[in-house]
Amino acid sequence: MHMPALRHVMTATAAAAGALALGLTGSTAQAATPLHYAALGDSYSAASGVLPVDLSSPLCLRSTANYPHVLASRTGARLTDVTCGAAQTKDFTASQYLGVAPQVNAVTADTDLVTLTIGGNDNGTFINAILSCGTAGVLSGGQGHPCKDKYGTSFDDAIDANTYPALKKALGSVRAKAPGARVAVLGYPWITPATADPSCFAKLPIASGDVPYLHAMQAHLNAVVRRAAEETGATYVDFEQASAGHDACQSPGTRWIEPLLFGQNIVPVHPNALGEQRMAERTMTVLGLG
Repeated sequence: MHMPALRHVMTATAAAAGALALGLTGSTAQAATPLHYAALGDSYSAASGVLPVDLSSPLCLRSTANYPHVLASRTGARLTDVTCGAAQTKDFTASQYLGVAPQVNAVTADTDLVTLTIGGNDNGTFINAILSCGTAGVLSGGQGHPCKDKYGTSFDDAIDANTYPALKKALGSVRAKAPGARVAVLGYPWITPATADPSCFAKLPIASGDVPYLHAMQAHLNAVVRRAAEETGATYVDFEQASAGHDACQSPGTRWIEPLLFGQNIVPVHPNALGEQRMAERTMTVLGLG
């Protein structure tokens, strides 16, 4: 045996013996190597509106307190964060803004972990639904279901026809860049409660009958996100139960999502710092990290 090879064997043997002496298992020894972690996604991943702001990409309204930073700090992962407010599925493979690279560029062959939220901005689903139903709610004095009467299944139809295939394409682009990476696709925490809360109208001016209408629309979007994730080999992180009772109608310290009016974030109807922490914790639990 040549001397370089012999030295390599002796070094490897010594390292293994050292690990055994410390009582380390194989998984523990692997954990000493930081995960290569790429965070992609929209404003729910960027934590738009939460301070402090990441000044490296001001157009993206990204916070350094977003769930990817929380997850990375708790696991020791090496984070590349390209989350960006207002991102759509198309922005995974094309530049969202001048000087902002396609998000999948952050994913490489040695990426171990990818997390993301995406799909809520396609078709203007979230913003159009909230603004349209909010306007209708104000005009109706909070009574009835004027938004449902006007828009019917249009939001859901667009999710099925446009968002679902776009999600599969975007997630496929991630998988192509890092075939061996673990990809976690997070669902969106609840914005509204399942049933009307009269005390919430001043904060989220949606007519009583439209509260369950919006809740059902969000459930439909999350179901489509789950389906696309599972069909592309990703792990879906479900917030249906975890975020129940933490919607935008709840009080500060309880809610994960800020309301449209009188909230504490500069960007309404988005997760606050507590919500981002809980999103990180839930994701770590599902993935068995930390």
